[in-house]
This record gives sequence, structure tokens and C-alpha cells, in this order.
Amino acid sequence: MANPIDKIKKLKGRGWTELRTRGGQVFSAYKEQIGLSGQLPTDEEFIQLLDTSPFGDLGITKDTLFIKFFELSETKFFSSFRQKEKIIEMLRRLDNRAVGQILEKAEKITEGKFDLLGYQNLDFGVGFDWHYEPVSGKHSPLKHWKQFNEFDDAAETGDKKIVWELNRHQHFFTLGTAYLLTKDEIFTKTFVRHLDSWMEQNPPGFGINWVSSLEVAFRAMSWLWAFHFFKDSENFTAEVFEKAVKFLHVHARHIEKYLSTYYSPNTNLTGEALGLYYLGTQLSFFNRAEHWRKTGADILFAELDRQILPDGVFFEQSTWFQRYTIDFYLQFLILKALSGDEIAPELQKKLESKIQKMLDFMMYVARPDGTTPLIGDDDGGHTLPNGSSESNDFRAVLSTGAVLFGRGDYKFAAGDLAEETLWLSGAESVHEFANLESRQPEESSKSFADAGYFIMRDGWAETDNYLLVDCGNLGALSGGHSHADTLAIDLAADGRTLLVDPGTFTFHESKELRDYFRTSAAHNTLSVNNQSSSEPGGTFGWKTRAQAKLHSWIAENRFDFFEGSHDGYNRLSSSAAHTRSILFLKNDYWIMRDYAETRGANDYALNFHFNAGTQPKIEKAENGSFSVGEIPENEAGLKLFIFGDNGGWQEKESPFSPRYGKRINAPCLQFESKGIGSQEFFTFLLPHDSAASAPEVFETNLSGGRAFVIKYRGYSDLFIFADNDGNPIRTEFFDANFRFLWARLSEGETLPEEFVMIDGTSFVMNGREIINHSQNLKFAVARRLGNRLNVRTSESVFSVSLPQKRSSVFVLKNALQS
Repeated sequence: MANPIDKIKKLKGRGWTELRTRGGQVFSAYKEQIGLSGQLPTDEEFIQLLDTSPFGDLGITKDTLFIKFFELSETKFFSSFRQKEKIIEMLRRLDNRAVGQILEKAEKITEGKFDLLGYQNLDFGVGFDWHYEPVSGKHSPLKHWKQFNEFDDAAETGDKKIVWELNRHQHFFTLGTAYLLTKDEIFTKTFVRHLDSWMEQNPPGFGINWVSSLEVAFRAMSWLWAFHFFKDSENFTAEVFEKAVKFLHVHARHIEKYLSTYYSPNTNLTGEALGLYYLGTQLSFFNRAEHWRKTGADILFAELDRQILPDGVFFEQSTWFQRYTIDFYLQFLILKALSGDEIAPELQKKLESKIQKMLDFMMYVARPDGTTPLIGDDDGGHTLPNGSSESNDFRAVLSTGAVLFGRGDYKFAAGDLAEETLWLSGAESVHEFANLESRQPEESSKSFADAGYFIMRDGWAETDNYLLVDCGNLGALSGGHSHADTLAIDLAADGRTLLVDPGTFTFHESKELRDYFRTSAAHNTLSVNNQSSSEPGGTFGWKTRAQAKLHSWIAENRFDFFEGSHDGYNRLSSSAAHTRSILFLKNDYWIMRDYAETRGANDYALNFHFNAGTQPKIEKAENGSFSVGEIPENEAGLKLFIFGDNGGWQEKESPFSPRYGKRINAPCLQFESKGIGSQEFFTFLLPHDSAASAPEVFETNLSGGRAFVIKYRGYSDLFIFADNDGNPIRTEFFDANFRFLWARLSEGETLPEEFVMIDGTSFVMNGREIINHSQNLKFAVARRLGNRLNVRTSESVFSVSLPQKRSSVFVLKNALQS
């Protein structure tokens, strides 16, 4: 047993408040280990912990405690339990298949079989060990929680997340729902058996299930929900309830003593705070309840600005933990209203505003199929266990947000009322959701610049195109839940999710796999010399951290443009600065440029990780070039063309984890090359379906830049990148000094009908000066109608008449004939 003085010495140099808090936690844990505190209260001690005034002349007995709990929580817990019959009726109407799944899952639980995280049918047996990890077959020892290492010791405990997921007791929710649906006492008996055996096997402070205060909080919340589910069952007795309430007092004291204020001040801290708020509001007959309630509320309010960036993104750069944070604050908002807490109006306004900003991000980041990219770590767990079977379908929070805030755009993005909304908002939510006018979000493409996420999309149809690019730094604190995904993309073509983030798979099972899923090579970005832009360190740390920089973001009706860079490869012996530029022609396709600025020799790999179930193939064209196609029969797909020196396509499979604990293989295509000095890659990502003629892309000669012809859906488009420091690119038809220029020529036409230009000052067409600006314009778009050219730039809108003369030679026509 470690000496507490030795531990406190390690805190030298910390501030007084931190020193006092951490020192207090050290001494408190030491006292528990030597038996001076932390035990389950005796009956006499338990009475001393209670405020006797709510019980009046009845006195405090097992029965009066049971009665008083439900009496006090009648209006302070979620209203769904005052309308249980209605909720069950609406649940059946909402999705009868979901009801069948709940009952099937509950029956499996009665047999000791569980689906946990990404693992299916884990068998714990009927009388199982709460310290057992079935994947590794390990049983954690029964020792004081402080003697475990939370992040390591997998050899002793197996994957703690699997153990903890079961010990969150969220399966009580499933058993409870099944009981309300059927009134079958088998579900109550299973709940009581589990509750009794857990209390027997987990004496206060001993065992792996007391290590994490967050897990203690999750378990406490699950018990409180379970009490309401089984309130009317004859098998949920006052004796069982009294013992559970004693344990909940221990849970609350444990959480408040071992808050993650300095240890892990992220969702660990806010989840613990929510647990305290639950306990303080629902067990108000404890003398310390008001302290728990206030502590929880104060933390949750204090963390609003620290953990939620101004644009609404969670500060650890993880969409999964963003979902957790929204869940915590939605439940806090609802419980606070039910408890009658009075707070300053400005705090209430701030709380509601922050929640909506978080929901806004979830709305915009969702793909056309409703799923969310798994950016950063995927924890695998949920605050409420019921909902979509898709692990990355987070639309339930938007359903609840639509009801709470009257937001028609949230309803549009949510699609349907979620089961979760029924439990949180009650039967009225059905009518409120139905009567809410659905409307599309105000914007299609959207930037979240504080976090570094930029989303390009055509619109909000299920068949639209979508691309997300990550130009953010590693997340706050140690960056523990971030990945080396700087400048990575996630893409859906014609509504089909095709290029994806690989997920997480594990925290503890394997260091090699933990590191792989965090590397740049596992993401849709450029890797150099098989290195990552940020270099993994420990399980939740990094040796080096890339710094990202946004250069440009433009979102317009016809196009989006992004450009950003990072310095993550500057640490290499042959340092290289990576810049990625993406031009999105809406309702058409993307053009992506990757530039590695270096003087040395390096190996490069452009990584394209395809979704599981897709079948991309390397295809050879008649001219000898290679492209990648993923175009199933009768479905939309994608064609990829890359132009880079000394390179070629490689096809392989790579690990993909749709949910924590689940690993499968999925297709990965890499464009690999070697080069000395700066290297440049142009990638054309063209949505395509088998009914249309196959798109083609080829390069044509042009002095002062790079020029490409794209034959697509009956058009012949021209894309030019100018690399001559502002000097004009000259063609037979136009001169321009914009860095990026795209033009469209329809079949049978002799003049381009449309232009998109980025970053330049001049544009001359057929000898007629169209644009001549003293400073660089961010963009210019032009559309020809007859001999009139309508122009809009980042500074002005105007139109000009074009000369009647037609050039007989045009670079695009020459290219097409070559």
C-alpha cells in the first residue's frame, strides 16, 4: 500500500487549490484502504444520514423510505413515468420492430447474454461474476480501487471498458422497458438478482467497478431509472430498495470525493456532475443531497465555456464525446426544470444557447444517410441505451432538441421522433414533434472554424454529395481522444457514404492496434515516409502534435473552396509541409490538390479508406492511365483520378471499426509515390452511376501551370492551376491569373458557359477585360447567356457584353482533339 505522503510529494509545483483537492483525494483513498471510511452504513448510521422532516409522523422504515422516494420524485423525475401506459402505447406505434428487438434483447439478458459495445452475445451465465471480462477470460481481483491502474494493467483485468460497460447497468433500462411492455415478472426478478449480486460482489471501494468515478455515476443514474421502471412490481421490495439506496449514498460520496477536476476534466467530469445532480434531486431526503445537487449544477455550468468551443464543438475533437456532452446537458436541462431550480436568466440563456450550438454541429456534420463520421475516439457507450441500432446514428439528440427548442430544422435532420425523446420528454413530445413544421437547415455547406471542421454539401436530400475536411489541431488537454487526422476527408457521393474514418476499435486490448487507428495512414489524408502528422505516445497521449492552419474557406451557391495546411511532417529529417486544397463544384464533383513542400527525398501515400461493403477497383483506361472506380450496378458510386509523378495505385484491405470492440476489414486504396523536392498531387473525385457514360480526366500541356480536361455528364470541363506567382496564364481564348480556374463547355458549344475562379486579380476573355482588381479577389464566378457574361466576385456584381468574334483555336478544344 503506497504511503499517501509519497504521493502528495509528486504534486509539488501545483496550485494550492489543486494541491488541496488532490491531496484530499489521496488521504481519503488511504483511509478507505485501512478501513477508517467508505463502508456501507449500518441501519443506525443510515438513519443519521437522512433528513427526517419529509417523513413526518410516519418515521423512517424500509416501507416509508420506499413510499417517500416515489412521492418526492413524482414531479422531479422524467414525466414519462407519470404516463407509463401512454408511453408504452406510443412506443408500440413508433416502431413495432424496435419493441420486438427490446423484448428479444431482454430475454437474452435473463439468460446472462449481452451485446456490449461492438461485441455480440457475450455469455456471462445466469449467476455471473461482475469482475469478469469475457473476451480475454480474465477476472479482476477484489482489491481497493486505488490499487488498479486505470489506463494499463490489461494483463490483469482485460479490457476494462467491457467490464465497465456491463457494470453501468444500462441493461436495467432494457429489462424495465420489457417489464412495462409485458408485465412479465421474469424481467423484475432478473433486475433484482443482478442488483443483489452486484451489491454482494462489490463492497464499497473494492474492485474494478469503483476505479472510475464516471462509471460510478453512470451506474447510479441507471439504478434511479430502474427504480421507476419496476416501482409497481411485487418482486421489487422495500428491503431491496433500502439496501440499494444505502449503496447510492456510497456512490454519491465516492463521486464527490473523487471528482475528475484535475485528473480527467472532460466528459468524465461533466458525467460525474450529472450523476451528482441526479442523486441530489432524486434522493433529496439525504442530508447531503443539496450539496450534491449544487455541486453537480455548478460544475455543469462552469464547464459550458471550457469544454464547448464557441462554434459548439466539443473541445476534444471527437464526435462520439460530442454526443455524450449533448446527452449530459439535455438531461441536466430537463431535470433542472423539473426540480424547480431557480437560476439567473443569463445562465439559463447560456445553457440553452450552448446546447443548441452543439446540436447545430451534429445537424450539419451528419451525412446524407443520417450517420455521423466517427472523428476521433469512439467510446462505444451511451447515456441512454435504447435507440438506433446504428452506432454512429446520433439523430436521437436532434429529435429531443426539436421538441425542447421548437426547432423545425432539427426535426428535418432527425427524420423521425426517437424513442429516447419519448422517455426524456414524455408523451407530449409526440404531439409537439408532429405539430412542428419541418424545415431544411439554413445553410448547406458550413464551417466550424474554432474546431477546424469544414463541411461541403449540395443540399439536404438523401442523394446529395457531402464532404467533410478536418483542419483542426489535436483536441484539448493531452489530445487523448484525438487522432492524427489533420486534413483528412470523409465523403458521400450521391448520398452513399464511401470514404470514411476508420473508428477506434480499442483503448487497451493492443497498443499496436490502438496506435494504428490513430495514425494518419488510417485516415483519408497524406502520409509521408509512413509517419503520422502527429506521433502517438501513450494510450491517451502524443509525442508530437501537428499544428493546423486554415488558409481559405469560401462557401457559395455554386461552389465551395477550402485550403489548409499543417506542420506535422516538419519534424522529419527531410521536412515537408503539407497543404490541401479542395474545390467543390456543387452537384458535380470535387477537385483536390495536395502539395508537399520540401527540398528532400520522401515517400508519399495518399490514403482512401472505403466504407465496409464497398468494392472499389483499380481500372485501366485505353490511354494506359489508371483510376479507381466504386460503381455498383444500379447504384451511385465514385471515380477517382490522381495525377502525381512517379506514382501508382495500390489496393489492399485495412482494419475498420464501426464501433468500439468491433473490427472488420474494409477496402483501402493508396496512391504511392517517391520524389525529391516538392511534390504535387491532383485528385478528381467524381460521383457517378452506371447508367451514365464513364467520366474521363486527362492532363493537357499549359505553360505556367497545370491543366486538366474533365469529360463528365456530357460536359467538357477545364481545370487550371496556376503556379506562376500571379502572372497570367495565357490561352488562345482567355488570360487569367487566378490560382484555381474551372470552366465548363457544353456539347455543341464553342464558348464556355460557366467559370469559377479562386484567388486572383485579372481575367480577360477574347481580348475583353472582364476583371482587373488592385487586390486579390477571394473568388469570381461567371455565367454566359448568349454574348452576355454575368459576373459576381467577392467584391461586386456586374455583367459585360462579349465580342462577337469567336476564337478558332481554344485550349480545351485542342486538348479534346489530342
